[in-house]
Amino acid sequence: MASIVAFGEDATMPTQQNPSRSARKERIDLSYDYAVCAWARHFNVSERHVKEAVAAVGDDAEKVRAHLKAVRSSERPSA
Repeated sequence: MASIVAFGEDATMPTQQNPSRSARKERIDLSYDYAVCAWARHFNVSERHVKEAVAAVGDDAEKVRAHLKAVRSSERPSA
């Protein structure tokens, strides 16, 4: 006989589905053109800029994001 599990008021859902995912660092793999293209679209920059940023700071996506933001802000002309 199959048992039936009822969800009552004491049943709780986890607040975070996968806690290790948020702690995992995302890496940018330059060996795949489609991945470089996807990251370029994600950061709203050219593929060349993604490759240059990875060469400068490594493949950690957060470091690349910070580098691209710093480069972008330094390239803006002052008004």
